[in-house]
Amino acid sequence: MGEHVHVVGAFEAKTHLADLLRRVDNGEEFVIERRGRPVARLVPYSRGDRQPTLAETVEQMRGLRSRLNGPLDVRELILEGRRE
Repeated sequence: MGEHVHVVGAFEAKTHLADLLRRVDNGEEFVIERRGRPVARLVPYSRGDRQPTLAETVEQMRGLRSRLNGPLDVRELILEGRRE
């Protein structure tokens, strides 16, 4: 979370949504409470939040594979994972 997170009630958030969105767009963060209990966070959108496309995932896997040394033994990888 950011340096200072503002807390607002659900009614206030509903009433002042346009203002809250403007402030979030400027980097502020809010916790929205209902009856004194936190129920949601309103934070700036980050491009890192989106899911990669299939093409991006395949490209990442190719990059990982190119950095491996020698042939890949799946059985050995499974056994190694169980040892940790």
